[in-house]
Amino acid sequence: MRPEARKYLYDIQGAVSLLTDFTADRTFADYERDAMLRAAVERQFEVIGEATAQLAKVDQGLVSRIGDWRRIVAFRNILIHGYADVDDRLVWDVVEAKLPTLRRDVDALLKEAGIAQP
Repeated sequence: MRPEARKYLYDIQGAVSLLTDFTADRTFADYERDAMLRAAVERQFEVIGEATAQLAKVDQGLVSRIGDWRRIVAFRNILIHGYADVDDRLVWDVVEAKLPTLRRDVDALLKEAGIAQP
């Protein structure tokens, strides 16, 4: 695995871990009420999307093994460019429904490359 690809996978993994920590024991109502939580969650999704976009530039075969990678990048673009119209329910649904799959995909790629997990 190229060093750049490894770095992007680590960045994704780190952002997923932070998102998991930030949202543990939280509800959608908590998310709606807490501007700092929303900002933190959106920022980590931006990191995930940007790292995924960069990974696609350096290793198309590797990024294709991340489920919905194109949608991850598109979600990042919505958060960055459509910030005024971000749907909090959509963001929370991604936290609940998509984050565990992304974690499994990235952890599996790092493990396959023989890289120790944090």
